[in-house]
Amino acid sequence: MEIGSDPHILAFPFPSQGHINPQLQLAKRLISNGIKVTLLTTLHVSQHLKLQGDYSNSFKIEVISDGSENRQETDTMKQTLDRFQHKMTANLQHYLQKAMDSSNPPRFILYDSTMPWVLDVAKEFGIARAPVYTQSCALNSINYHVLHGELKLPPESSTISLPSMPLLSANDLPAYDYDPASADTIIEFLTSQYSNIEDADLLFCNTFDKLEGEIIKWMESWGRPVKAIGPTIPSAYLDKRIENDKYYGLSLFDPNQDDNLIKWLQTKPPSSVLYVSYGSIVEISEEQIKNLALGIKQSDKFFLWVVRETEAKKLPPNFIESVGEKGLVVSWCSQLDVLAHPAIGCFFTHCGWNSTLEALCLGVPVVAFPQWADQVTNAKFLEDVWKVGKRVKVDEKRMASEEEIRNCICEVMEEERGSEFKKNSLELKKWAKEAMEEGGSSYKNIMEFVAMIKQS
Repeated sequence: MEIGSDPHILAFPFPSQGHINPQLQLAKRLISNGIKVTLLTTLHVSQHLKLQGDYSNSFKIEVISDGSENRQETDTMKQTLDRFQHKMTANLQHYLQKAMDSSNPPRFILYDSTMPWVLDVAKEFGIARAPVYTQSCALNSINYHVLHGELKLPPESSTISLPSMPLLSANDLPAYDYDPASADTIIEFLTSQYSNIEDADLLFCNTFDKLEGEIIKWMESWGRPVKAIGPTIPSAYLDKRIENDKYYGLSLFDPNQDDNLIKWLQTKPPSSVLYVSYGSIVEISEEQIKNLALGIKQSDKFFLWVVRETEAKKLPPNFIESVGEKGLVVSWCSQLDVLAHPAIGCFFTHCGWNSTLEALCLGVPVVAFPQWADQVTNAKFLEDVWKVGKRVKVDEKRMASEEEIRNCICEVMEEERGSEFKKNSLELKKWAKEAMEEGGSSYKNIMEFVAMIKQS
């Protein structure tokens, strides 16, 4: 190691936005405490990284091919994942052969928990390692039980009791059958996260102790130290300890925010606007979007609705014209900027974990409208455990009526339940901030890791 050089670690997230941004935020906190970080990622991701602030001396990007250049349109999900693992394993080995002979070799590798084969490569080179779980610990518990044959998906019972968890119904478990042909592959991919954890040095989770403390304690029965290091949202919205840290640093969707958006919000009273966004991946049927549009309109609330350009054609005819100044429909926005705006009174969300954490950190009540995977379980916790909103009820086809949508919006944004949801949301916002402030639970876990790296 070079004399006087900062200790060096690797960060290796799965190459999708929801997995990369949590590791980027953790990396920023490590860099601010004297750790040099090399991010291992694909060419496509590297072309979209835009970090604010001066990271030039402490942050490096190393491009590793994932084999996507050889992908065929006819490939199944399993074929794609198998090629990804094979190609990335070989290229990681090649990179480490050089890196370990450098003047400042990596002392540790943080890797996405969905890539457990990274642990095996790190072990081969004698590098300490830890998976980073970017989902909730509740989902970790469910997936772990599935891996060990203690729970089936779909379940055989209508109610499910798991250690440290509230009683769950079948409708609270993650839904991996959005694409039935790939369901088994998805379950195998997600449960493999826990297949070799006995050889990990630590387990890092994007949550905080007051949010999921009981489940974190139960996870420690796996035999490895479990460290909550979240919520991993930019410091500007939490402890403000990292200068100019207002954005994640990665968007794979070519953002182009409407300049009039914030101006429009400025004209609205506090807590009066419904913000609607159901993520950047799952497509919603035309019938469901119609019900959503009519339910929003019938609620008679101001609303800001993010509708991807590919989905805009599904809106009812003349919908935008018919709502006038009552609503604004855009193709993209900076979600953190919007949720932090005082005019926002409710977040109509698909309940992805990152969006869930953002709502909690910014104290915004929710209408939970999960579509698939972990979103379903997150919605259960938002409504019944943290009590910060209302979950939309759906029929056997997973369709929500316009009446149900309208009623949920009104219940969250009006008295008396609305004030209860807001009170609980503000309490969780306080907990999230405390976790990341000096002396907080996640702050301590991060600083203990920094000390461990510097002493290794």
